[in-house]
Amino acid sequence: MGGSVGYPCPAVFATLRDIHIQWAWVVIFANALAGLWALGAHWLAPLRLRALWWFVIAAELTVFVQVAFGVGLVAGQGFKAQQFHMFYGFVAIIAVALLYSYRNQLRPKMYLLYGLGSLFIMGLAIRAVIVGTG
Repeated sequence: MGGSVGYPCPAVFATLRDIHIQWAWVVIFANALAGLWALGAHWLAPLRLRALWWFVIAAELTVFVQVAFGVGLVAGQGFKAQQFHMFYGFVAIIAVALLYSYRNQLRPKMYLLYGLGSLFIMGLAIRAVIVGTG
């Protein structure tokens, strides 16, 4: 039994801060993989699969989930975050919006757009982690 004498009680529930910290790595790796896949697809036609776009969408959605966790920490739990940490999160959302808005104008170079854009988002997430832990 978890609470009895002699038996350790494992921590089952993670805090929102723990989830926010761990989800940052999901954002980083998902956008890195999406960026590399899209760049590869720019040069190699066999990589141009419908699954690429589903993966890019999923990777970009991780940014919105991460920012929602952060907003929950700051607004809901009164957590004090560094200004530049929050700045990088919101810039990542703006980057997703810009990628989406330029997709029609840059249709011939769409794989390149999303490849470089996803790697840029990955970089923003890495920078947010560095600033957030400092």
